[in-house]
Amino acid sequence: MDQRDITRILYCRINLSVPVLDRFFNQEDLRPDFRLNRESLAVLLNLLKQDRHHGWGATIETLVFLFWLASGASYRVVCRVFGMPRSTVHWIVHRITEEVVAIRHQVIHLPKTPEDLEVVSRGFAGLAGHRAFLKAAGAIDGCHIRIKPPSGPDGQCYRNRKLFPSIILQVVCDHQGRFIDTYVGWPGSVHDSRVLRHSPLYRQSVYPPPGHFILADGGYPCLQRPLPLITPYKTASARCGSPALQQPSFQGTLYYRACLWDDEDQVQGHLPASAGGAPHLCTSCHHCLHHSPQHLSQCW
Repeated sequence: MDQRDITRILYCRINLSVPVLDRFFNQEDLRPDFRLNRESLAVLLNLLKQDRHHGWGATIETLVFLFWLASGASYRVVCRVFGMPRSTVHWIVHRITEEVVAIRHQVIHLPKTPEDLEVVSRGFAGLAGHRAFLKAAGAIDGCHIRIKPPSGPDGQCYRNRKLFPSIILQVVCDHQGRFIDTYVGWPGSVHDSRVLRHSPLYRQSVYPPPGHFILADGGYPCLQRPLPLITPYKTASARCGSPALQQPSFQGTLYYRACLWDDEDQVQGHLPASAGGAPHLCTSCHHCLHHSPQHLSQCW
């Protein structure tokens, strides 16, 4: 057996001495490395339905992809963490990115049946403690995702009111915080109401059905057509609680879920202005968290 054959055998063998894989195979907590626990990882693998007859295997490749997404590290760093060639890491990340984005319509969708819609409406009524919310079909809001802005004068369009460059992610959630509609890509300087007017949800007017409405904050207009939106009174009653506390709580939850794997120090310079696919990745993977109540409880 020559040196080339030895190299080929070692290349195809999983290196269990790699710390990140050692923790995985020893049933340790995955969240510090991958931001997902084992239950959520199993859900993601089931959704992807990868069939690998050769190569590193579906589980290892998914771990490589999740580590890259969770850490925001370069391919050079990821290849050293897993003991793989950099070209292999590049190939894995790009291929699984396409697979995750391809399943987003399977996991992010509007209620398909009247029974599903009734579950959502009853859920909002239960949260509010009032039957007036039995016609609520969702809650809408937006958040800013840090990006590396494009060079030139157009880069200033991405600077939001908080003075950092971003793109806007608009999300409609159900009563459990599941994403049922997403729209992403507008520059951070654009107001939420303008993003809404250009979204398919507004222009196509297919949801919610007649007699139902979507809850929104004061940044949106109160509308009846083409998209029924209910916004708070400008001066809320004392019986309604403190809007100043409730609104940041919802926005903070939305930002956490939309940018689940991105620490602010890592996001800047990690996402280009055209990276609409990165939020799609996170919103698709977010679906897996709802199969882990313990993980979800940390989001609220």
